[in-house]
Amino acid sequence: MPFTPIRGRGTARNPAGRFAKTTTTHEPDELDEFPEPASGTTLTAETIRSIITRNRSPDLSFSQSINPYRGCEHGCIYCYARPAHAYLDLSPGLDFETRILFKPDAAAVLRRTLSNPRYCCETIALGVNTDAYQPAEKQLRITRSILEVLADYHHPVAIVTKSALIERDLDFLTRLAQENLVQVVVSLTTLDDELKRCMEPRAASPARRLRLIRKLVDCKIPTGVLIAPVIPGLTDTELDRLVEAAAASGAAHATYTLLRLPHEVEGLFRDWLAQHRPLQARKVLSLLRQFRDGQLNDSSFGSRMRGAGPLAGFLARRFDAACRRHGIARGRAPALNTQAFHVPADEQHDREQSPQLTLFNDG
Repeated sequence: MPFTPIRGRGTARNPAGRFAKTTTTHEPDELDEFPEPASGTTLTAETIRSIITRNRSPDLSFSQSINPYRGCEHGCIYCYARPAHAYLDLSPGLDFETRILFKPDAAAVLRRTLSNPRYCCETIALGVNTDAYQPAEKQLRITRSILEVLADYHHPVAIVTKSALIERDLDFLTRLAQENLVQVVVSLTTLDDELKRCMEPRAASPARRLRLIRKLVDCKIPTGVLIAPVIPGLTDTELDRLVEAAAASGAAHATYTLLRLPHEVEGLFRDWLAQHRPLQARKVLSLLRQFRDGQLNDSSFGSRMRGAGPLAGFLARRFDAACRRHGIARGRAPALNTQAFHVPADEQHDREQSPQLTLFNDG
């Protein structure tokens, strides 16, 4: 049955996660008689023992990352991180946007981790699953506290965001940039304000993201753009204009990824298309299948990020041509500096006084 859109949310649906033992189905007359409550945002503190997540994916340019938040109030309908909420016995739908978990001890745990003699310095990617600068960060300041630790340890960090809130932390970013310890990638999906409003309801506008790129570049923060996700039949026609706008704003490099629809995201995105882009829905899904060997999703390394087959090759050539035309480097940013990393003197002293504290704190 159709759902009434909720202003400022990517979806009004709240389907059970794939691990749920029971599901709830509303009959139309019951739904009319007992309307859903207003969808405010709930912030819940999460107790953690480690803060760094490590991966071995050949598709990623980093092997370790930090996500200060689980769930994201930006509400991007296509977000591939939505299914992770099912592990919390929460819905990847509206719950993902309204029930946010945060890690208040993130900075303290990170400081302890980096002080461990066994720690090996590699660039940390910040906010790659859910945006580290989503609305809750304005109040909670967890990402800022993490940056402070990284600056104290002279540790490299790569940040992906679509939020202008990152400008608040220019003091730490400029400090890190002086030693080639930071790079920022601004995520850009469309230049169409109306499309952005229904697809990424609580994220910054396209124009604001472009101004953010310019601001970061003017402050000498190495900055690139991630055009993601490219949605065949919906945003792929904007590819050249997106690259042009990013280059004009000063972005030094650009890359892109194709729409991914893992697990529950497929159903949520189908419903979104039917509600917001019904005339394009069939075309979008048909084209996506041509990128995914007849499927709507492909989790295989090597093809999950950009697809496979003739259309994937054509899209890659279009992107390369756009980058050449507008004078912007293709691909990932140069590696950051890992040689400057060191434990601050006061932390070193504390570690020597209490060596047993390092035994169980690997991150």
